[in-house]
Amino acid sequence: MIRKIDHLGIAVNDLEKSVNILKAAFNLEVGGIEEVSSQQVKVAFLPVGESRLELLEPTSEDSAVAKFLAKRGEGFHHVAFETDSIEESLKVAESQGLRLIDKQPRPGAHGTKVAFIHPKSTFGVLIEFVQKANQT
Repeated sequence: MIRKIDHLGIAVNDLEKSVNILKAAFNLEVGGIEEVSSQQVKVAFLPVGESRLELLEPTSEDSAVAKFLAKRGEGFHHVAFETDSIEESLKVAESQGLRLIDKQPRPGAHGTKVAFIHPKSTFGVLIEFVQKANQT
């Protein structure tokens, strides 16, 4: 089921500036930058040990991340758990009474499948399930 914490998401206004700060201050390297059109964001992943930081910059004023930034400002956005089966993880979460934002997985960065649990169900923390492209 859940394998590990895949990444921590941080919402930012300026992806390039934020990447440069983390590179300089913490000697981190960028593992990849891409646009995820299904979520209207541009993301940068910075590996940290077995996990990663994901910086998210909105590409549309209508995106969930843009709304988050307008309401709360830059900062911690979500925690993502890697799962063997995203469909099974969603079933278990729903069976436990958790409110799903996504009842079906949607495309994520790097060819992954992702789905979110509403933070009102999880102590105010947005939870993301991630299934890697090579997992069935």
